[in-house]
Amino acid sequence: MGADTGGEQDERPAHTVVLPAFWLDRTEVTNAMWDECVRASACRAKSAAVRNAHPDFNGARQPVTGVSWDDARDYCAWRAKRLPREAEFEKAVRDADGRRFAWGNDPPTRERTVYASGHPEDVGTHPAGRGRYGHEDLSGNVWEWLEDEYDPYAYRRSTAGLGQPGTCAEITAALDELRREHKQGFTGSNPLPSECEHSIRGGAYNYDANGLRATNRVHHPGKYRIPMLGLRCAKDAL
Repeated sequence: MGADTGGEQDERPAHTVVLPAFWLDRTEVTNAMWDECVRASACRAKSAAVRNAHPDFNGARQPVTGVSWDDARDYCAWRAKRLPREAEFEKAVRDADGRRFAWGNDPPTRERTVYASGHPEDVGTHPAGRGRYGHEDLSGNVWEWLEDEYDPYAYRRSTAGLGQPGTCAEITAALDELRREHKQGFTGSNPLPSECEHSIRGGAYNYDANGLRATNRVHHPGKYRIPMLGLRCAKDAL
């Protein structure tokens, strides 16, 4: 997990992580899947602002967006699943060979994924971009909510080998330290968080090719319901 060169400082150092076996959904959750949960009164509808501003995002097979972290967690629970951990997502993308993207080390193309575009596309329509385990759209299409809180120092902690971030208190202390040292760029171009935000992974339709790299770590407040952020679910392999 992680990288010793390239990317942002929060992606370093590269390190070995040991994870219990897990299952990860093959595709991102679609609008049709989400609407089933809404009809069952187990989920709230996607953001009306996103739905109205982006009518071309509402196709049944397109990934649902405009949902918060709490919304995503509730959906996965309704399916008797959970959100993936950050280490699990990176494992699914890069396998054990350290590949740069889900399909390998070759750069993104329109055949492989959705990027540098104006909208997401139907899930599973870019088979050339499948990951090692058959997952669709792990690199591109939409960002995906993850279970973990975003920790800029996660890879240097004693729990790094387990793929576990620090506590919210430890994360807050790390962010305060970065601010004191004027290291805004440590976590990339997004502003340093002022709260414990959640990790998101995978890149999105509006991102450039380099942003789809397997080790790229991004974060947003859990309350965000934005048009480029969706989810897929995971579960423990028991």
